[in-house]
Amino acid sequence: MSELTCLVTGAASERGIGRGVALALAAQGRPLALLDRDGTGLDAAAEAAREAGAPVVVTAEVDVADAASVDAAITALEAASAAGAGTLPPIGALVHCAGIADPTPFLEMTSAGFQRTLAVNTLGLFHLAQRVLPGMLEQGLGRIVAMSSTAAQDGGGNFSTSAYAASKAGVEGLIRGLAKEVAGTGVTTAAIAPANIDTDIMGGRLEGERRERFVARTPVGRLGTTRELGELVAFLVGPHGGFTTGATYNLNGGLRVG
Repeated sequence: MSELTCLVTGAASERGIGRGVALALAAQGRPLALLDRDGTGLDAAAEAAREAGAPVVVTAEVDVADAASVDAAITALEAASAAGAGTLPPIGALVHCAGIADPTPFLEMTSAGFQRTLAVNTLGLFHLAQRVLPGMLEQGLGRIVAMSSTAAQDGGGNFSTSAYAASKAGVEGLIRGLAKEVAGTGVTTAAIAPANIDTDIMGGRLEGERRERFVARTPVGRLGTTRELGELVAFLVGPHGGFTTGATYNLNGGLRVG
């Protein structure tokens, strides 16, 4: 499992979850394929992943909401994999971290805005998983992990209202349904529902009074880190993660239990 490529979406943001996941996997020596809409950010992510220990890193610009864009990017990755020794190994894991949030209240939200949130967060997972799953089934091994959110369980908060909550609930439902469909094939699935992770939220960092408020409402008394989240992903996509499938892992410092 550890020799296969991990495909990570949403890795371009320096302080984002996708970057933290990529670096955690790189530190374990995993080959990486990093996908994002931000080409400049991808270049920086690839450099950081190589420095962290990834033996092979390739990147591709993609809009996960667009099936054709996803197909083109993964086709290019598969071509690199087929090129021979010393290039990209076959895709063994998909980690969908790319996502958007929309704080627009329900009565002010447009249909287009609602659909865009679902297109990136939920339909993006569908596009990616449907595209990589055949290869995983053929090799008899694969891991599909997607970022959900506590918003899927509690309806969201200041930065993510009904559209975001619905999109992440859809992620969890898709992960559970897919787990049943591929059970016994060597492919497993998982969702992670983080909260109060120290990232750049809505274009601004958690600093000052804003940070204090987030820490105060987190039972463990601090914010989580993208590296901690990345270490959970590393377990799920690693050789010892094959006996868990369809589950949602709450990584929220005790903010929501059960």
